[in-house]
Amino acid sequence: MNKTVWEKLNEEQMKELMDFNEEYRQFLSRSKTERTFVINSVELLRKAGYRELSETEGALQAGDKVYVNNRGKNLCAFIIGKQDLTKGMNVLGAHIDSPRTDLKQKPVYESNGMVYLDTHYYGGIKKYQWVARPMALQGVVCKKDGTVIDISIGDNPGDPVFGFSDLLIHLSADQLQKPAAKVIEGEQLDLLCGSIPLKGEEKDPVKANLLKILKEKYDIEEDDFISAEIEAVPAGEARDYGFDSSMILGYGHDDKVCGYTSLRALIDSDIPEKTACCILSDKEEVGSMGNTGMQSRFFENVILEMLERNGQGTFRALNQVLSNSAMLSSDVSIAYDPNFPEVMEPRNSAYFGKGICFNKFTGRGGKGGSSDANAEYVARVRRVMEDSGITYQTCELGKVDAGGGGTIAYILANLNMDVIDAGICVQNMHAPFEVVSKADVYEAYRAYMAFVKDMD
Repeated sequence: MNKTVWEKLNEEQMKELMDFNEEYRQFLSRSKTERTFVINSVELLRKAGYRELSETEGALQAGDKVYVNNRGKNLCAFIIGKQDLTKGMNVLGAHIDSPRTDLKQKPVYESNGMVYLDTHYYGGIKKYQWVARPMALQGVVCKKDGTVIDISIGDNPGDPVFGFSDLLIHLSADQLQKPAAKVIEGEQLDLLCGSIPLKGEEKDPVKANLLKILKEKYDIEEDDFISAEIEAVPAGEARDYGFDSSMILGYGHDDKVCGYTSLRALIDSDIPEKTACCILSDKEEVGSMGNTGMQSRFFENVILEMLERNGQGTFRALNQVLSNSAMLSSDVSIAYDPNFPEVMEPRNSAYFGKGICFNKFTGRGGKGGSSDANAEYVARVRRVMEDSGITYQTCELGKVDAGGGGTIAYILANLNMDVIDAGICVQNMHAPFEVVSKADVYEAYRAYMAFVKDMD
């Protein structure tokens, strides 16, 4: 077998790897939603000298560092290269949304002396994995007068937590006969959040007490949920995993692990030959739709504005930028799990500790929904990785016909970019707590740095 990343490290490199992963672990713990990820990313960018594009004037020069924040859920950052923008960019792109449950617009109800928040799950999940565990609430409530109230309950010391109930084993004889997809139904994912009645209230007194608490603590009325985005996410910090602390267990590695490593690679890079870009997109788990998803025109509009600053604001110039650009679609892949070998194809699987993963294609069955990178482009990427001493592996998403999945790669490929999926392999993908290898996290960061610097 090929050597792992661990086997090539000296003592100093091991410390660098561990320090980098500790920074990532802390970042992940406070960036569970796409909104908090953007907030914390902007903080990193500004500390590194990046400015909002709207804060700058005139033509962009080599070395300029700019970003654009789209509605607080989607971000593009650039370091302007020495070559003209129409020569193309080296792009790192990742999505920063993760599977979860969202509060409905009319979520509050009382039943049998308990008050619940009704949810609608987001993305592909095994619903039975999300019950009987502590959950936190994070998001925003937007009031009619324009006030935006930030919500974060369940992750701070002293906070209460919430949860979806499960049926006790003693009465589960019928439940355990159901297929896994039906053990917990979507409409059963209602969040228990209170049980004390409001004295003197006859109708729904427990709900009345909850609404009183929400009004007193957060100035939220029941109708304000109509214009709210509140996510129920697993409570608690990401944690080191294993006796040797070689892994990280946490919520949202898919795909925040690639988002963080991509962003750090951009921030830590010197002035490149070609302009370097990091895209952090929303909505991938539900098809990349919407004005903060990768299928929106936001990215193209930002590039067009940058071209206009340099007197090149034409669609022809925009098409030149896109067609001359190269991209790593930075999304997670499936880590080989010895507990489930029946869905894995060992020769074309990714393994913990073997470095960044390249998926020439994703999709399902007969490569359905895949962009399938051109061989010539794959060869160029290989050269960059090997010249920089990057440990990498190639893989597929399990056995043919066993399943599959997609990424944002095809969307950028549709713009005539060269694109390949490149990310970090994960166990327990889409579960409330996923696992990654610290070796792969750091090697992906190094690979993204090499791509930004040396991709011609």
